[in-house]
Amino acid sequence: MDWEMGTKVRIGATLGLVFIYGLMGLGIHAAGGQPPSQTILPPTGSPPLFTTIELRFPTQGNVASVEFQTYLYYMEIDDYVSLPSQGRWTPFDETVEQVLLADYQRLWDTGFLTDLTIEIIDDPYPNGVQGRRALFLMEERERVRIVSFEGSDEYDRAEIDEALQGVGVELRLDSRIGPGVISQTEIILRQMWAEKGFQFAEVSHEITPVAGGPKVVRLTFNIDEGPKVQVSNISFVGNENLSERSLKGQMENTKERWLFSFINGRGTYRPQGFEQDAEALIAHYQDNGYIDAQVGQPELEYGDESEDGETRPVRLRIPISEGERYRVGSLKFEGHDEERRSELLELLFQDVELGEYYSDGVVREGLERAREAYGQAGYYEMTGFPNLVPRIEPQPDGLPTRIEGAPVVDVTIQIQEGDQYFVNRITFVGNNTTHDEVIRRELVLVERGVFNTEALRFGVRRINQLGYFEPLDEETAIQIDKRPGVENEVDLTLNVQEANLNQLTFGAGASQYDGFFLQLAFQTTNFMGRGESLQLQLQNGERMKNYTVGFTEPYLFGKPVTAGFNVFRRDIRFINQFTQSSIGATTSLGYRVGQWSQMFLGYSYEETSVRELNPIFLNPQLLRYNPFLQDALLLGQGNERTISKVTPSFLRNTVDHPIFPTTGTRYTLGVQLAGAGGDTSFFKPSAEGVWYLRQTQRLTFGFRVRGEYLAPFGSTSGHSLPIFEKLTMGGDFDLRGFDIRSVGPADLIINPDGTFQGSGLVIGGNKSLLANFEYMISIANPVRLVFFYDAGQVADFDQDFSTDLFRTSTGIEMRFFMPVLNIPFRLIYAWNPQREGILNDRFQEQEATVFKFAMGSTF
Repeated sequence: MDWEMGTKVRIGATLGLVFIYGLMGLGIHAAGGQPPSQTILPPTGSPPLFTTIELRFPTQGNVASVEFQTYLYYMEIDDYVSLPSQGRWTPFDETVEQVLLADYQRLWDTGFLTDLTIEIIDDPYPNGVQGRRALFLMEERERVRIVSFEGSDEYDRAEIDEALQGVGVELRLDSRIGPGVISQTEIILRQMWAEKGFQFAEVSHEITPVAGGPKVVRLTFNIDEGPKVQVSNISFVGNENLSERSLKGQMENTKERWLFSFINGRGTYRPQGFEQDAEALIAHYQDNGYIDAQVGQPELEYGDESEDGETRPVRLRIPISEGERYRVGSLKFEGHDEERRSELLELLFQDVELGEYYSDGVVREGLERAREAYGQAGYYEMTGFPNLVPRIEPQPDGLPTRIEGAPVVDVTIQIQEGDQYFVNRITFVGNNTTHDEVIRRELVLVERGVFNTEALRFGVRRINQLGYFEPLDEETAIQIDKRPGVENEVDLTLNVQEANLNQLTFGAGASQYDGFFLQLAFQTTNFMGRGESLQLQLQNGERMKNYTVGFTEPYLFGKPVTAGFNVFRRDIRFINQFTQSSIGATTSLGYRVGQWSQMFLGYSYEETSVRELNPIFLNPQLLRYNPFLQDALLLGQGNERTISKVTPSFLRNTVDHPIFPTTGTRYTLGVQLAGAGGDTSFFKPSAEGVWYLRQTQRLTFGFRVRGEYLAPFGSTSGHSLPIFEKLTMGGDFDLRGFDIRSVGPADLIINPDGTFQGSGLVIGGNKSLLANFEYMISIANPVRLVFFYDAGQVADFDQDFSTDLFRTSTGIEMRFFMPVLNIPFRLIYAWNPQREGILNDRFQEQEATVFKFAMGSTF
């Protein structure tokens, strides 16, 4: 570069130099050069020399917030300054110019500065040699000490920080935040508020100085929400073949406002939510064969704001291009091992029928089955997708381009199998109490074996069924790492968080079932981390006394065999009726017969007496006309019975968690066979089915159906069966709105005037049907809101089931987990719409509505 007198090149937003000759000012000497006034002079006739560098901050009173040494760290020019004491004279030439330019770029790239200028100043030596000094004029970027968000509380600070970090934006305190970061933050904030329905939100920022040094500021983002946009109407344009109702049903995020929008927020318009709904609409069309269907951007017609400025309605008109409906012409597979897997793939995709309308959903189901099949063989990276090629005129080999008037599409499933993997090592983290073996035996997977992803998923569900840990996600719970330096091997790591399963309880309480009680108990389902169950309980209450010792070993001798015993002494007081006292023991043996199935064989021996009878039941006049009541209450029989019974049963359980179920089924079949060793003979078969269907991450639908039957045999007659073995309903575990043991055949005759004759005692029947329905909403991790409907009926020996004899209860329940008790605590409000002829535990007509609290779960 040629240097001429008076040449000026300004650097600010662009790279360049400013040269000002003959100007000398005070500055900071940042390098070791000697000023021109020193006695050591350069040789006469030397070219222009580079003498000194200086750093100045004129707009900040020459006070920097960053140490000078930090700036010098990024600069190389100080190595080129002349050092007269060492006899080094550095010409100001093109090399120095390039170093200055490079230093400028490095300083600018630090992000410390908002303005940077380099001035080259002429400093002649006394002997006439030209000297040149580099002056760096700098203005630092503000250092943000405080960042705040004001004007709206729709998001808390943690949510805002998480959203910003998700897109790589950091607002670190005591750092320099550039205008680009501020602008990007404002854009993200507008998007966040738009997803809450505030499409007209305005975001601005304000920078204000604060104490603490130069260029120290507070950055405030001001958010003006504006009105919340709510969908008043949704219409479609161009949907000739699929109804508007079916299309609206596919839209999970964009729905019209309704009566209960103030509860669930339905009707709020969210742009990103509509994008997801548009994809769902296209998938719905493709599932019906319209492979060319397109969904356009909605036309938004805004109404006027509400008088309070809080809301603003919008009408959506969504353009639809359906295209034609295609039929399947051919189905082929590519990319797979043809010799070994062609027949398997044809079987997995057998629902894709040639000549029928194409369904993308059917193809996706086939791909999911294929992924499961490949995963079982260790091909966990297998992927696949359908390649659709519509047939156009003309076709070779005379293939038709239309079938029954519809166009034809050829379907090719592209398979990428990937490599087969094996398990190297399985590691468990977080099980500080539970032994590794307890978890490992549920996984089914073995080290050095094939990496079976389906077995892994099922294993995680079986671990959840134990209830020892916080619920694990079946898809993401296990970390999969390819083994470094080794092909086709993976290491698996399962992170668990142990639940508190050791309960040592001493205290008092009250419940609808137990009444007021004192309790001392120790109970655990994971005794000493070995997966064993131990129960020691002493409970003394006004309605129930219970003394129990029990133990269960789930893996006897290291085999999938369950063995356990239970010894008990129990008194149950049925208010205004009688007290049932029992002493006995039970044993059980179980064996796993499948991935989710077990067979059990149990035996119990129990001596039970009926005492503390309500005096009304001892009225001779009453007993004279009701001999069955006398038999049921064991009057004249020493008030005792001995029940010795064997109970074989079968259980299939895929429910994902015992306390917080969201998906899965549970089927139970069993029969109680009482006879040998006791004085009462009967058989009591029962069957129960439980289903949980997860709708969303927070919504689950559950229902149960149960049926029981009781029949005597041998010397025992139906009327001599003891009252405590007969079937009844009522209470927190079947019909929630009724009192315990209040529903069933009773010693009761209802008069037309509403009065009744007889004792009112529910004796019980020999067959029952029960159905429970629950809609569970997860409010927070330990809290659920449950809407329920219960319906049940108990019939006697000489009765048939009748629809008008079903008794029903419906209502709402708040259910939350009690860490101390390790069981759900429940607040229940129930309405009993069908309660005719039912008396409560005070022998009064059953109330229409009740409020109660309980523990456990209905099913």
